[in-house]
Amino acid sequence: MIELTNIRKAFNQGRSNEYWALHGIDLSIEAGKVTAFRGPSGSGKTTLLTIVGCLSRPTSGRVRFKGEDISALPERFLTDIRRQSFGFVFQQFNLIKGLSALENVILPAFPSGRPRAELVARADELFARLQLAHRAQAKVEWLSGGEQQRVAIARALINDPEVIIADEPTANLDTALSMEFMAILEGFTAAGKTVLLTSHDPLVVESSAVHRVVGMRDGRLIGD
Repeated sequence: MIELTNIRKAFNQGRSNEYWALHGIDLSIEAGKVTAFRGPSGSGKTTLLTIVGCLSRPTSGRVRFKGEDISALPERFLTDIRRQSFGFVFQQFNLIKGLSALENVILPAFPSGRPRAELVARADELFARLQLAHRAQAKVEWLSGGEQQRVAIARALINDPEVIIADEPTANLDTALSMEFMAILEGFTAAGKTVLLTSHDPLVVESSAVHRVVGMRDGRLIGD
């Protein structure tokens, strides 16, 4: 589904503080599976996921998504692919304070032009699936950490993406909530979603919900 060929990524290229985050990554990612990237901070895991999810471009190399080379597409086309095909769950959740859980969830779908009533119905369906219907109208700053994470998951799913990308999704959760997240992951793959995540957490990378663990260090793959 996703093929990476000789992916290299530099920050501040050509300056005195030039830094290469990725060094020649070659990787194929299978559809409908959970792939976990494991490695220390600074290993390049998050940088790699931002490239896969069309949030940034590689300095060199090729990214193919469902057989199409998307590496050199204009930004407007990458934006469409990102919005339609990828859902993101960030480590800090990135919810907008002052808005309700429902408003946070439907916000990424506004550019699609779908009627608000349709978006609300989709959000209500996701809240019911995630056992959060009773908190839909609550402002997100009133929610617990586990509830905020489920709002972030619902937001990632609002456009029914094929690929879910989660960056250290259990970093701010206790053991019980981490296990709850892993159960949700199994539901993703049962629904045919492809999941890519980063984690230091043994509870995550050793879980039966994860089909493949890819090790990274210093911007290179070290084990698969």
